[in-house]
Amino acid sequence: MRTDFDPERLGPRDFYKFLTSVVVPRPIAWVSSTSPAGVDNLAPHSFFTVASVDPPIIQFTSVGEKDSLRNIEATGEFVVNLAPAALIQEVNATGTNFSADVSEFDAAGLTREPSALVRPPRVKESPAVLECSLHQTMRVGDCVLVFGLVVHGSVSSEVLRGSHPDVTRLDPLSRLGGDEWGSLGPIHDLPRIRASQWPGAFKPRNTTETVRDARADN
Repeated sequence: MRTDFDPERLGPRDFYKFLTSVVVPRPIAWVSSTSPAGVDNLAPHSFFTVASVDPPIIQFTSVGEKDSLRNIEATGEFVVNLAPAALIQEVNATGTNFSADVSEFDAAGLTREPSALVRPPRVKESPAVLECSLHQTMRVGDCVLVFGLVVHGSVSSEVLRGSHPDVTRLDPLSRLGGDEWGSLGPIHDLPRIRASQWPGAFKPRNTTETVRDARADN
Protein backbone atom coordinates (compact mmCIF):
# COMPACT_ATOMS: atom_id res chain seq x y z
CA MET A 1 0.00 0.00 0.00
CA ARG A 2 1.19 3.54 -0.76
CA THR A 3 0.10 7.01 0.36
CA ASP A 4 -0.36 9.52 -2.46
CA PHE A 5 0.79 13.15 -2.42
CA ASP A 6 -0.88 15.50 -4.90
CA PRO A 7 1.05 18.76 -5.46
CA GLU A 8 -2.09 20.62 -6.52
CA ARG A 9 -4.02 19.62 -3.41
CA LEU A 10 -1.12 20.08 -0.97
CA GLY A 11 0.08 23.41 -2.31
CA PRO A 12 3.68 24.52 -2.89
CA ARG A 13 4.82 24.77 0.75
CA ASP A 14 3.64 21.36 1.90
CA PHE A 15 4.73 19.64 -1.32
CA TYR A 16 8.16 21.25 -0.90
CA LYS A 17 8.39 19.53 2.50
CA PHE A 18 7.47 16.24 0.85
CA LEU A 19 10.00 16.67 -1.98
CA THR A 20 12.87 17.50 0.36
CA SER A 21 12.04 14.42 2.43
CA VAL A 22 12.36 12.03 -0.51
CA VAL A 23 15.09 13.73 -2.60
CA VAL A 24 17.73 12.75 -0.07
CA PRO A 25 20.52 12.98 0.84
CA ARG A 26 21.34 16.34 -0.74
CA PRO A 27 24.92 17.68 -0.82
CA ILE A 28 25.42 21.21 0.44
CA ALA A 29 26.91 24.08 -1.52
CA TRP A 30 28.27 26.35 1.22
CA VAL A 31 28.44 29.44 -0.96
CA SER A 32 30.60 32.45 -0.17
CA SER A 33 30.07 35.64 -2.14
CA THR A 34 30.89 39.32 -1.76
CA SER A 35 28.43 42.15 -2.24
CA PRO A 36 29.28 45.23 -4.32
CA ALA A 37 29.58 47.06 -0.98
CA GLY A 38 32.23 44.59 0.18
CA VAL A 39 30.20 42.48 2.63
CA ASP A 40 31.20 38.80 2.59
CA ASN A 41 28.14 36.54 2.57
CA LEU A 42 28.12 32.82 3.40
CA ALA A 43 25.07 30.56 3.05
CA PRO A 44 24.24 26.85 2.63
CA HIS A 45 22.25 25.73 -0.42
CA SER A 46 21.15 22.09 -0.54
CA PHE A 47 19.99 21.91 -4.16
CA PHE A 48 23.49 21.37 -5.57
CA THR A 49 25.14 19.23 -8.24
CA VAL A 50 27.63 19.00 -11.14
CA ALA A 51 26.06 20.40 -14.31
CA SER A 52 28.87 19.79 -16.85
CA VAL A 53 32.16 17.90 -16.97
CA ASP A 54 33.84 19.75 -19.84
CA PRO A 55 33.81 22.61 -19.18
CA PRO A 56 33.60 22.02 -15.41
CA ILE A 57 30.36 23.67 -14.33
CA ILE A 58 28.56 23.23 -11.03
CA GLN A 59 25.02 24.33 -10.26
CA PHE A 60 23.06 25.27 -7.17
CA THR A 61 19.53 26.52 -6.79
CA SER A 62 18.55 29.66 -4.96
CA VAL A 63 15.06 29.11 -3.55
CA GLY A 64 13.83 32.67 -3.89
CA GLU A 65 15.92 35.83 -4.18
CA LYS A 66 18.67 35.66 -1.54
CA ASP A 67 21.87 37.57 -0.79
CA SER A 68 24.00 34.87 -2.44
CA LEU A 69 22.12 35.23 -5.71
CA ARG A 70 22.12 39.04 -5.65
CA ASN A 71 25.86 39.16 -4.93
CA ILE A 72 26.73 36.63 -7.63
CA GLU A 73 24.65 38.33 -10.28
CA ALA A 74 26.20 41.68 -9.35
CA THR A 75 29.84 40.55 -9.22
CA GLY A 76 29.99 37.37 -11.32
CA GLU A 77 31.99 35.34 -8.77
CA PHE A 78 31.50 32.92 -5.88
CA VAL A 79 33.11 30.03 -4.00
CA VAL A 80 31.53 26.70 -3.08
CA ASN A 81 33.06 25.45 0.18
CA LEU A 82 32.55 21.85 1.24
CA ALA A 83 30.48 21.68 4.42
CA PRO A 84 32.11 19.15 6.79
CA ALA A 85 30.24 17.36 9.57
CA ALA A 86 32.54 18.89 12.20
CA LEU A 87 31.07 22.32 11.34
CA ILE A 88 27.37 21.41 11.43
CA GLN A 89 26.59 24.16 13.96
CA GLU A 90 28.39 26.80 11.90
CA VAL A 91 26.83 25.65 8.61
CA ASN A 92 23.37 25.79 10.17
CA ALA A 93 24.09 29.22 11.66
CA THR A 94 25.01 30.66 8.26
CA GLY A 95 21.50 29.83 7.07
CA THR A 96 20.11 32.49 9.42
CA ASN A 97 18.22 35.29 7.66
CA PHE A 98 20.61 38.09 8.61
CA SER A 99 20.31 41.45 6.90
CA ALA A 100 22.53 42.02 3.87
CA ASP A 101 24.98 44.18 5.84
CA VAL A 102 25.87 41.30 8.21
CA SER A 103 28.65 38.89 7.28
CA GLU A 104 27.95 35.30 8.25
CA PHE A 105 31.71 34.74 8.49
CA ASP A 106 31.77 37.06 11.48
CA ALA A 107 28.44 35.97 12.97
CA ALA A 108 29.44 32.27 12.95
CA GLY A 109 33.09 32.85 13.93
CA LEU A 110 34.55 31.48 10.69
CA THR A 111 37.87 32.47 9.15
CA ARG A 112 38.23 34.12 5.75
CA GLU A 113 40.95 32.73 3.47
CA PRO A 114 41.91 34.59 0.28
CA SER A 115 40.85 32.83 -2.89
CA ALA A 116 43.33 32.23 -5.68
CA LEU A 117 41.38 33.66 -8.63
CA VAL A 118 38.12 35.23 -7.40
CA ARG A 119 37.29 38.04 -5.00
CA PRO A 120 34.99 36.23 -2.52
CA PRO A 121 36.96 34.56 0.29
CA ARG A 122 37.06 30.87 1.03
CA VAL A 123 36.13 29.34 4.37
CA LYS A 124 39.52 28.45 5.85
CA GLU A 125 37.97 25.71 7.99
CA SER A 126 36.50 23.96 4.93
CA PRO A 127 38.61 21.05 3.59
CA ALA A 128 37.74 21.61 -0.08
CA VAL A 129 36.78 24.66 -2.14
CA LEU A 130 35.72 25.39 -5.72
CA GLU A 131 36.24 28.92 -6.98
CA CYS A 132 33.73 29.86 -9.67
CA SER A 133 32.90 32.55 -12.20
CA LEU A 134 29.24 32.95 -13.08
CA HIS A 135 28.37 31.02 -16.24
CA GLN A 136 24.66 31.85 -16.28
CA THR A 137 21.50 32.00 -14.20
CA MET A 138 18.18 30.46 -15.17
CA ARG A 139 14.86 31.33 -13.59
CA VAL A 140 12.56 28.33 -13.07
CA GLY A 141 9.31 28.95 -11.22
CA ASP A 142 10.07 30.69 -7.92
CA CYS A 143 13.72 29.58 -7.98
CA VAL A 144 16.92 30.58 -9.77
CA LEU A 145 19.47 28.04 -10.98
CA VAL A 146 23.01 29.38 -10.67
CA PHE A 147 25.65 27.83 -12.93
CA GLY A 148 29.28 28.44 -12.05
CA LEU A 149 32.35 27.68 -14.16
CA VAL A 150 34.96 26.19 -11.82
CA VAL A 151 38.13 28.21 -12.40
CA HIS A 152 40.13 26.81 -9.47
CA GLY A 153 39.88 23.98 -6.95
CA SER A 154 41.81 23.48 -3.73
CA VAL A 155 41.76 20.86 -0.97
CA SER A 156 43.58 20.44 2.32
CA SER A 157 46.46 18.02 1.94
CA GLU A 158 45.25 16.21 5.07
CA VAL A 159 42.14 14.94 3.26
CA LEU A 160 44.03 13.44 0.31
CA ARG A 161 44.62 9.73 -0.09
CA GLY A 162 47.44 9.78 -2.61
CA SER A 163 46.35 12.43 -5.11
CA HIS A 164 42.61 11.93 -4.61
CA PRO A 165 40.33 13.54 -2.01
CA ASP A 166 39.13 10.84 0.39
CA VAL A 167 35.44 11.05 1.25
CA THR A 168 35.91 9.75 4.78
CA ARG A 169 38.41 12.51 5.50
CA LEU A 170 36.21 15.14 3.85
CA ASP A 171 33.30 13.87 6.00
CA PRO A 172 30.66 15.92 4.15
CA LEU A 173 27.34 16.97 5.59
CA SER A 174 24.08 16.45 3.70
CA ARG A 175 20.56 17.75 4.12
CA LEU A 176 17.59 15.48 4.63
CA GLY A 177 13.93 16.28 5.34
CA GLY A 178 12.66 18.83 7.83
CA ASP A 179 15.40 19.87 10.24
CA GLU A 180 17.36 16.66 9.65
CA TRP A 181 21.01 16.54 8.58
CA GLY A 182 23.06 13.56 7.47
CA SER A 183 26.69 12.47 7.61
CA LEU A 184 28.61 9.50 6.24
CA GLY A 185 27.61 5.99 7.20
CA PRO A 186 28.85 2.74 5.62
CA ILE A 187 30.46 3.21 2.19
CA HIS A 188 29.89 0.60 -0.50
CA ASP A 189 32.69 -0.12 -3.00
CA LEU A 190 30.95 -1.70 -6.00
CA PRO A 191 32.37 -1.57 -9.57
CA ARG A 192 30.05 -0.69 -12.44
CA ILE A 193 28.94 -3.73 -14.45
CA ARG A 194 29.77 -3.78 -18.18
CA ALA A 195 27.32 -5.30 -20.65
CA SER A 196 29.98 -7.85 -21.63
CA GLN A 197 30.02 -9.10 -18.03
CA TRP A 198 26.25 -9.52 -17.69
CA PRO A 199 24.72 -11.52 -16.07
CA GLY A 200 27.61 -13.25 -14.34
CA ALA A 201 28.87 -10.12 -12.55
CA PHE A 202 25.45 -9.28 -11.11
CA LYS A 203 25.24 -10.55 -7.53
CA PRO A 204 22.20 -9.06 -5.80
CA ARG A 205 21.78 -8.35 -2.09
CA ASN A 206 25.36 -7.24 -1.36
CA THR A 207 26.93 -10.66 -1.86
CA THR A 208 30.07 -9.35 -3.62
CA GLU A 209 30.45 -5.73 -2.57
CA THR A 210 32.93 -4.41 -0.07
CA VAL A 211 31.40 -2.33 2.70
CA ARG A 212 33.49 0.19 4.62
CA ASP A 213 32.49 1.97 7.78
CA ALA A 214 33.41 5.62 7.26
CA ARG A 215 34.03 6.05 10.96
CA ALA A 216 36.65 3.30 10.94
CA ASP A 217 38.68 5.13 8.27
CA ASN A 218 39.08 8.31 10.28
